Amino acid sequence: MGSRTGRMVSRRQILRLTGTGLGLAVFGAGVVGCGPEEEADVPGGSATPGGDRNGDTFTTPPPGTAPEPLWKANAANTGLAGNDALAAIGDVVLVSGDPLVGRDIVSGKEKWSRKGVTTPGAKLIVGGGTLYLASAEYDGDVVGLDPATGKETWRSRLGKKYEQPRPIAADDRHVYVLAGILEKDFTTPNNVIAAIDTTSGRIAWREQRDAGTEEFGITAAAVGGRLVYTDYRENVTVRDTATGRQLWTKKISRSNNRRFAVHEGLVIVADGRRLRAFDLVGGKERWSLRTEEFSSFNDPHVLDGVLYAADSARGMWAVDPGTGKRIWRNEDLRESATQAWQFAKVKGTLYGATEFDEDGGVHAFDAATGKLRWTYNDHTGDIQQWYVVAAGDRLAAMHGKRLYALPAV
Repeated sequence: MGSRTGRMVSRRQILRLTGTGLGLAVFGAGVVGCGPEEEADVPGGSATPGGDRNGDTFTTPPPGTAPEPLWKANAANTGLAGNDALAAIGDVVLVSGDPLVGRDIVSGKEKWSRKGVTTPGAKLIVGGGTLYLASAEYDGDVVGLDPATGKETWRSRLGKKYEQPRPIAADDRHVYVLAGILEKDFTTPNNVIAAIDTTSGRIAWREQRDAGTEEFGITAAAVGGRLVYTDYRENVTVRDTATGRQLWTKKISRSNNRRFAVHEGLVIVADGRRLRAFDLVGGKERWSLRTEEFSSFNDPHVLDGVLYAADSARGMWAVDPGTGKRIWRNEDLRESATQAWQFAKVKGTLYGATEFDEDGGVHAFDAATGKLRWTYNDHTGDIQQWYVVAAGDRLAAMHGKRLYALPAV
């Protein structure tokens, strides 16, 4: 940390960055960020502008030095929405919480705020330009908001037979939900996966799930006429989005409930030591890539036609998603305490948000070689994981209840 807080770069970080040619730059310049005493105080939802920029042209920092935030603000993040807690839709940044607030990515100013609009821990599910949320009135409805204004533009009309539907994915035609079926004794022993027609607001199809399946721990995506989801019970399942018919399901060796990737007819999942790609239509395994012994893969992302994933040994991988062939593997963070779990990409730079805070934050990698360029950390000491999403030439980064905008440099 710079002289304002008196905090210094850890010895481990200096030694690690020295090995990548960045140590002297970091040691000489200090780590750019903000300490606890610099935490944004945003009464009324205002934000603190900052950063060195000329229009949309940002200054590239020296190697090893992270950029200053363009603005920073408090966020109502509860930590319950998992990987769907932060979203950038157009020029609006959203954080799952109460109140639900839409901020302008350029200025950080609050564009709208809605209190009590959804349930705690709601995932930010977007389809066809609409943000879908479970109704906070617990009336069995799903509501649709305009992300630009926060105004309600759509509402389902399901009645009382469905106990609190929770959106898991959406596309132009449907919003897909999990819901318990309310029995006469007010119990919900069974749950269904269903598609709500976004024109009529009524159920287009519903399929009962197997007995014993949970209503939580689901990660889903609707792509190319297929609804793909994984669950706590170590399954990968694909359904037809038009009819709900289950096309195939596969058992994997490890629960995969955070993120998978879909790319050109393949669904790619992290399954322990392996990345595995299955044919989206028939479920046939197309390729498998194994990491080293005693290590396992984290969540895969496909960005600009390249698959990126970290492993638990802090290795970073770039892979051809069509063939499973390695493009590069980076070990710059081998001695660090954490690895990236969520990725964003802007032009030639890959950004990775880490699971934990020590030696982590938002890493910037050269997308062509995988080399670490810089790491941004707010040095608050908050143990919560980081999030990052791209919005044009800016990044929205979240850590605990703090939201930052960083230039994508």
